[in-house]
Amino acid sequence: MTKKTYEHNPPHIFMDDAAYFITAAIYQKRPLLNNPELKTNLLQCIQHYFDQHQWLLQHWVILDNHYHLLGHSHKGNELPKLINEIHSVSGFHIKHATKTHGQVWWNYWDYCPRDENDYLLRLNYLLMNPVKHGYTTRLSEYPFSSFHQTIADCGREHLLQQFKSHPGYKDLKLPEDDF
Repeated sequence: MTKKTYEHNPPHIFMDDAAYFITAAIYQKRPLLNNPELKTNLLQCIQHYFDQHQWLLQHWVILDNHYHLLGHSHKGNELPKLINEIHSVSGFHIKHATKTHGQVWWNYWDYCPRDENDYLLRLNYLLMNPVKHGYTTRLSEYPFSSFHQTIADCGREHLLQQFKSHPGYKDLKLPEDDF
């Protein structure tokens, strides 16, 4: 495990073979991803670079000005490069499509869940993020989330039980998700 601190940035912990909860935000919280095509492009970019770095993307949600990911690292110290590649390529497409200039992405935050309960708390938080931010009242209606794959993989009843048995996501306050 390596811990790296940066001036003006959150500290990062690099762990091999570990679960990671990652949040990244658009600079100045602008809704630059309010276009379905840009959200789809960002997801494809995330999937590509996760595959390239042998990281496993398990769950994701993309909103108009930020995203959350739950994944599993191969080599933890590759996280900065992984995020830089995602943000560089997606930033180029976002600038072109939105006719904006300057910085697209602000920063990213990462967190390694400490155990299964912590992981499920973060997963529930991620899945419920479109509801939290007012994009929908029904998760099944929001297409830019791994919710649909999660339902297909584990079933509706299992997921409902997961939400009931790990309700702390409702009160979870993440400073990086203050939108």
